[in-house]
Amino acid sequence: MAKKKLSEEIQGTEKEFLDLFGQLCYSRSAWQVWADLMSAIACTLSNVTEKNPERREAREKEYESCIKRLGGSNEIPAHLFAIITIALDKNPEQDFLGKMYMSLNLGNHWKGQFFTPYDICTLMSEITVGSEAVAEAKTRDYISVNDPACGAGATLIAAANTFKRHHINYQQKVLFVGQDIDRVVAQMCYIQLSLLGCPGYIAVANTISNPITGSTLEPDEGKDQEFWYTPFYWTDIWVMRRTLQRVRNLTSLLAVDAQKQKEEEYVFFFDFNKEESTWVK
Repeated sequence: MAKKKLSEEIQGTEKEFLDLFGQLCYSRSAWQVWADLMSAIACTLSNVTEKNPERREAREKEYESCIKRLGGSNEIPAHLFAIITIALDKNPEQDFLGKMYMSLNLGNHWKGQFFTPYDICTLMSEITVGSEAVAEAKTRDYISVNDPACGAGATLIAAANTFKRHHINYQQKVLFVGQDIDRVVAQMCYIQLSLLGCPGYIAVANTISNPITGSTLEPDEGKDQEFWYTPFYWTDIWVMRRTLQRVRNLTSLLAVDAQKQKEEEYVFFFDFNKEESTWVK
């Protein structure tokens, strides 16, 4: 009998993931395995569209090192990646990686982290995004949603699904921005946003002492900051917007003053309960 296709074998369940993940933990701690797995998957997604040759090479080397530590074969990591992909495809209304992270007690034991349950994130999103931000998305070229302590991305995922329920095409109208001091959870957020088709980026840095600066569309990559740009960030519509912004900045053809530049961007910060039009350097 012919073997079933991988997509037919995988159901995208939590049990599938946890059982297979356990096979990688025979000689290393779950935290070490998790960190390498998230890094390998993030590097795989990033290098599909990465434009910076130095960063592409560095992430290729990081991927190879992670796979080596995971046993030398990419079979199980690829299978786990497929489970994550199918899980989010079947049910985009979830924080799959955040749930697995907490199920393995990685947040409690190692970092003291407690991720907000997805249902609560959905409620927060409906309250905050569901009115004014939706109206702005319908009238503006695009808006941005920012979570300065994004964790695995539950808040941003909930926002994407809220826009979808309100018939806003978030792939073309919403830029998702996240930042977290913890590299592993930032990569988790990056993976999930990438698989859900969210355009945007995640910065690994301390939000308080080293916040994202510059334009929302094209941030400045500051010292001690590591950026992960989702594949949809490189789609034509977002590339065009960044190109037009550069033209305006370089030539001043439209004579846009500082106040008008602020009015062109609409950024919603979940945690701060306020609107900002740009980040202050």
